[in-house]
Amino acid sequence: MRPPRGRPVLELGGTHVAAALVDPDTATVTRRVRRPVQTRGTAEHILGGLVRCAGELDAPAGEVWGVAVPGPFDYDKGIARFAGVGKFDDLYGIDVRAVLLDGVWPRPAETVFLNDAHAFLLGEWLAGAARGHRRCVGITLGTGVGSAFLDAGDLRHDGPGVPPQGRIDLVEAGGRPLEDSVSRRAILARYAQEDADRGNGDGVPADLDVREIAERARAGERRARRVLDEAFTTLGTVLAPRLRDFDASVLVVGGAMAGSWDLLRPALRRGLGDTPATLRPAGLGTEAALVGAAAHAAAAH
Repeated sequence: MRPPRGRPVLELGGTHVAAALVDPDTATVTRRVRRPVQTRGTAEHILGGLVRCAGELDAPAGEVWGVAVPGPFDYDKGIARFAGVGKFDDLYGIDVRAVLLDGVWPRPAETVFLNDAHAFLLGEWLAGAARGHRRCVGITLGTGVGSAFLDAGDLRHDGPGVPPQGRIDLVEAGGRPLEDSVSRRAILARYAQEDADRGNGDGVPADLDVREIAERARAGERRARRVLDEAFTTLGTVLAPRLRDFDASVLVVGGAMAGSWDLLRPALRRGLGDTPATLRPAGLGTEAALVGAAAHAAAAH
């Protein structure tokens, strides 16, 4: 039997690690391994999970791997710079490239790193919701807010409409960092505060997450709907001038919160106002970053 064709890639996400073979010509995932990861775990736990996941893929030796990881990260050198972001802090200063080149078997020839939000939008531009658009913006909503600005397949880190370093999370909303209003922790904190303001002595369940808040909103709970509406309308308000100045024709939204598109879209659209960009959910879902990482590695080597 002919083995699956594709370039090996890795993705380190907020809740998981994934390895896959991705065909760079057709932008399709031909094999994938996915495992949970603890973002506040030790470096040994996180990197061990990444190496084991890559090994389970059983990719050919001597391949150039594409690796999608969130920031802060030195993508050229492959060194983790996570600090004060509430995840992967134990990786700070570790040469992840060296760990992968030494630990993955069969041995890779090289690893090429890319921001996970950039990989997401590149994948969507190649084969998903941004296909056919020259200038597009991508947002990933999960633990935090990731962003990418793409012009004809080239990632932009500066220029009209592009925030510092291409990172919308560095922009302020109401005098505070955007992620104080739009992020998992911000939504949970706002929901808990509203609960306290109502004088509810029981408080909110310790295991409550954004998904459960979305379910409560769908069931008619006004408080849950109000908290989500405030967050996503704020995001739209922050994005609107950026999209206009960048002349983006489409905004693609991915990440865990995009699963609540029925709740997210109306509030985000309201915040965007008369911004002409089309608003779309991710078309490739969890495969977008894998496709983007493979394309980036193929272009680099």
